[in-house]
Amino acid sequence: MGRTKKVKTAGRFGARYGATIRKKVAEIEAMMRGPHKCPYCYSVGKVKRKAVGIWYCRKCKAIFSGGAYVPRTGL
Repeated sequence: MGRTKKVKTAGRFGARYGATIRKKVAEIEAMMRGPHKCPYCYSVGKVKRKAVGIWYCRKCKAIFSGGAYVPRTGL
């Protein structure tokens, strides 16, 4: 199933769940998959999410905990 440029990753939902929720999902997923800085080696773009709240740096092999959608959460 293809996605469109307009709805980004929320295109997989089709016409279900309502426009507002699909927009929120697309915004959160873009933030989650964007480049993040490793807190150990400070390299940008090497941090990936392994599971909810578990993040992994592909450069220094560090595994650390963080937020569900971003490695560092604001207080």
